[in-house]
Amino acid sequence: MDPIRQKIESLRQQLHEHNYNYYVLSHPVISDREYDRMMQQLTELETEHPEWYDPNSPTMRVGSDINKNFTQVKHRYPMLSLQNTYSEGEVADFYNRVKRTLNEEFEIVCELKYDGTSISLHYEEGRLVRAVTRGDGKKGDDVTDNVRTIRNVPLILKGDDVPSYVEVRGEILMPWSSFDTLNRERAEQEETLFANPRNAASGTLKLQDSRLVASRRLESYMYNMLGESLPTDSHYNNMTLARAWGLNVSRSMTKCRSLEEIFAFLKQWDVERKTLPVTTDGVVLKVDSLLQQRNLGATSKFPRWSIAFKFNAEQAVTRLGSVTWQVGRTGAVTPVANLDPVLLSGTTVKRASLYNEDAINALDLHIGDMVFVEKGGEIIPKITGVDKEARFLLGDKVTFVRNCPDCNTPLVRNEDEAVHYCPNSEECPPQIKGRIEHFVTRKGMDITIGPETIALLFDKGLIRDAADLYTLRFEDIVNLDRWAETSARNLLASIEKSKTVPYERVLFALGIRYVGETVAQKLAHAFPDIDALAAATPEQLMSVEEIGDRIAQSVTEFFSKPKFVDFVDRLRRKGLQFALNEEVLAARTDRLKGLTIVISGTFALHSRDEYKAMILQNGGKNSGSVSRSTDYILAGENMGPAKLEKARKLGVKVIDEQIFLEMIG
Repeated sequence: MDPIRQKIESLRQQLHEHNYNYYVLSHPVISDREYDRMMQQLTELETEHPEWYDPNSPTMRVGSDINKNFTQVKHRYPMLSLQNTYSEGEVADFYNRVKRTLNEEFEIVCELKYDGTSISLHYEEGRLVRAVTRGDGKKGDDVTDNVRTIRNVPLILKGDDVPSYVEVRGEILMPWSSFDTLNRERAEQEETLFANPRNAASGTLKLQDSRLVASRRLESYMYNMLGESLPTDSHYNNMTLARAWGLNVSRSMTKCRSLEEIFAFLKQWDVERKTLPVTTDGVVLKVDSLLQQRNLGATSKFPRWSIAFKFNAEQAVTRLGSVTWQVGRTGAVTPVANLDPVLLSGTTVKRASLYNEDAINALDLHIGDMVFVEKGGEIIPKITGVDKEARFLLGDKVTFVRNCPDCNTPLVRNEDEAVHYCPNSEECPPQIKGRIEHFVTRKGMDITIGPETIALLFDKGLIRDAADLYTLRFEDIVNLDRWAETSARNLLASIEKSKTVPYERVLFALGIRYVGETVAQKLAHAFPDIDALAAATPEQLMSVEEIGDRIAQSVTEFFSKPKFVDFVDRLRRKGLQFALNEEVLAARTDRLKGLTIVISGTFALHSRDEYKAMILQNGGKNSGSVSRSTDYILAGENMGPAKLEKARKLGVKVIDEQIFLEMIG
């Protein structure tokens, strides 16, 4: 074998082994630095020698930003749902039914029910060839490229006893730590938060950009094996072997020989699951023998040899110590409960959201109360109730503040909103710092500076708003605590590079209330330079798709304040982009002017996002739902049947992507 190819294969084998040690055994044997060095070496060799490409190389873990539409794959074995039960009595009924039907000795395997999105992994000759979602149970989406980025999914199985073909099923989950980080980032970008880790995992697995999937740190937990030549007749033994092959199989899996042992498992994990890093919502019970499973069979919906026991919603009880008030970049004031530390969903909870004044009044909160806490889809957990029977020394009643906790300005509350705001947007320190933090985010100006450094620069008087970043000097930064020459030069280079960020992102970075990423794009295309936008009336703004009265008023208010007008002018003088570039302007047409188009399905030639941009670029409007105002449906593969039926009823014309591309030339 060629010596370079031999080196590539050796690095691949070593890195696969290190991945297994780290992500499955949780026992790394080399440092992160050494691992990164080996990965970099392999990446460089593979780049120099594309003829030895391998889709299962460890370098595939980082993903790619190439958009790919998902194709649907028929399941070799249907992916049935499980019948849910919520009481020990129903578990006993299941156990006794199995006992009567089999009329022979049997064992039940108890496994934790992970709350993620179902996945089926197909291995041929020990190599991952396909990963398919559950879909409708008969066919699902091929998400192989995305699943390859998940670190504890082995790309090549270990050992000599792996069948030539084997299908392993399980769940893809987003750990609590990744979920909290993702929602925090989405909150900073004013994007809708994911409701729970299950939705976040499902949404991530369907992303077209596998590089973004890799960044979200999903994990797999496998619980079933299928195939024509399985190693043993025991489900438990097969999954134990799967763990030895490198698959992540939970070590909580237990064989039970009686109802008493099953109930003991349920009680144990109803408590211990709170310490896990991922979400679980119950326990799955399975007959261990595959032969007995076949004899028991299945209904049209559920297997008769398995059932799912669901836990009650997870709560914790702890003491409310105090309430503090946070002021965001838009001036919104959020009450936060400070709690005695308590373990919930695998993390120690010290704070919980109280949302707004109405929520506080509904709870009738007093300092010192014992409160019920749940970890929902918020960045921090929420208080859902008060144990009033536990009150013995009633502390002060929690009431909403009337003045800004930072600048003492009287708060205001709009009639149609539950949120209180500090109206002192020009001078309130946390609002100013928050706007700078928003300005530098990845989807904004993408400047490599964190909140702590922003606060330090602000407190030192070096910056008073984001425009001051462009006046920073090397000597200003290098003399700060814990800053070195290289870090200072990198920050200044990042600031200089941000001057090339396109107008749409600059507009988003300005931090105008209610102007998120999508709204900024629509405004930029409707008003192709900042002067046109600043001069627009509320009526002109509301003529733009999805721009209502609230957004229009916010934009006009922003440009009515001299301080913000000066802020924009200072940024413009520093060279930031405040107009659509010539290439974008040259491509603009009115070929779709006055037309509303709904996009549905998956496409071969362009992604859905690209088609949305084309509609906007050619003067049309993109809508998410079919109505009487819809002119066309741009339909791809697997178009939603409900949309198709509604289109037929309303007489809306359905076109394919070839016709659409001809329409825009």
